[in-house]
Amino acid sequence: MKGKIQVFAGSMMIPVILLVVAGIFIGVGAAFANLDNVNALHLGWLIQEGNFAHSFFKVINDLGFMVMRFLPVFFAVGIAFGLAKKEKGWSALGGVVLFLGLNTVINTMLTINNLTPDTTSIEALVGAGYSELDAKNYNSLFGYNLSIFSYNMGIFSGLIAGVVASIIHNRYCEKELPNALSFFSGPRFAQILNFIVVIPIGILLYYVWPYIGLGLAGLSNFITASGLIGTFVFGALDRALLPIGIHHLIAFPIEYTSVGGTMAVDGTLFEGVRNIMLAQMGSSTETEYIVRNFTTGRILFHFGGLPGAALAIYLTAKKENRKKVASLLIPAVSTAVLIGVTEPIEYTFLFVQPLLYFLIHVPLSGLSYVFTEMLHVSIVGTAVRDVFPNLLQPDKVHALSLLFLIPAYFAAYYFSFRWAILKFNIKTPGRDDGMSGIKLYSKNDYQSQKESAVSEEFALDNTSAKSDQISGIIKALGGKDNVVHITNCATRLRVEVKDETKVDTDEKWVNELDAKGVIRSGKSLQIIYGAHVIILASHVKDELDME
Repeated sequence: MKGKIQVFAGSMMIPVILLVVAGIFIGVGAAFANLDNVNALHLGWLIQEGNFAHSFFKVINDLGFMVMRFLPVFFAVGIAFGLAKKEKGWSALGGVVLFLGLNTVINTMLTINNLTPDTTSIEALVGAGYSELDAKNYNSLFGYNLSIFSYNMGIFSGLIAGVVASIIHNRYCEKELPNALSFFSGPRFAQILNFIVVIPIGILLYYVWPYIGLGLAGLSNFITASGLIGTFVFGALDRALLPIGIHHLIAFPIEYTSVGGTMAVDGTLFEGVRNIMLAQMGSSTETEYIVRNFTTGRILFHFGGLPGAALAIYLTAKKENRKKVASLLIPAVSTAVLIGVTEPIEYTFLFVQPLLYFLIHVPLSGLSYVFTEMLHVSIVGTAVRDVFPNLLQPDKVHALSLLFLIPAYFAAYYFSFRWAILKFNIKTPGRDDGMSGIKLYSKNDYQSQKESAVSEEFALDNTSAKSDQISGIIKALGGKDNVVHITNCATRLRVEVKDETKVDTDEKWVNELDAKGVIRSGKSLQIIYGAHVIILASHVKDELDME
């Protein structure tokens, strides 16, 4: 079950990638499409109302908002694609069919019961006896999906469509029919079933979604009412769940759904803190980003905390080993600061002493969200790669508190880690005699220690990829016939195999195949490679003849 949850979490990252692109387009487009901002940047001589440059940036801005407008569709396609084990294109098509079909069935049921845009308007509901508040709450249940009047389910409609489509596809994409009907065999048969299954699911959603919608509103209100306590719990859980690879499931609903709240920006209602901030970025009337965004806290341990911990590891290493330790820590810290990938350092804490992670890093990371919210820090992005839009619209950013929060977090991590390492003689990289202890550790090291209580050390191989790496990966997975399903998330290959005993040793993956680590969960594996994994996954799937 855990393996399936991890695959689902990885699949959700497929459509989320589009939001990264959308953020860049909105940040750049909005900055130069807003003439007031253009004048503030002293670029009025180049960008003027209606000229080519101004029109170009409006196009860029609108393309960014296009992603947000059709996000449920992208989730339907992305989830169906990511969860499919083979013939992924057919599964993605099924996601679209399910999405449109669900909304069409719901639209028909609404019409039958005289629930139309006119009868569900706030004015009509007030006229029918609703209070203004009740009328607004009831009206919020409805909306348009690709011009189909239906329930306003946000990305949940896309998630439901994508998951159902992938289940049907994986179950029936190899179904063989009698010769007379052979044209409809395989993935075509799955498409036929989509049209059948969508009817009962759509009718069911018609009846149950109002209760689900009210429940989500209640959850959103609870999160809002929980204040800083809820913020701390979220931040701590985000890190605490990292070792099992499902931390995305905590952040995802708050960042992209109504669970994280709703806000009208320039007359359009947006759901989820990330979507709201992107809308504020693209607005010419909004003056700041929301403060309670459940993301800004990461800046403190990306820019301050983890570098401080790294310095503590460096200075507590034996003097003769420090040069080697620095050669490992500097790239790891740079990765955390520049692109927000923190796994190499965090999994080192987990392996050498889990208490460093769970008793120091987890609570301090939870508090980082609290401090940025308390001091009203509002900024887009948590790594250098994300902060460019802030430079184009500095008036919307409130980040002066970071000038002392980041150094404070650097100091807090440095002194707490240095104290713990020396007090309990923790064998962080470089503290062993000789050169064997000068290594960063990975998720697989922590998992192996947890499951078997046998600790093994692995070096983080920083050599370039070998020419036979792809064939080596396939061989290490037990060969082509042993691979059932392979996909990737932001930094990891996610693989399902027939026989896990045929998968090569962890030493092979780390020392010869350039992996940063492996985590095993029965027949499911996560092999950590870093941000370039998408290219690697594409080559491996080509070699396996998998989509």
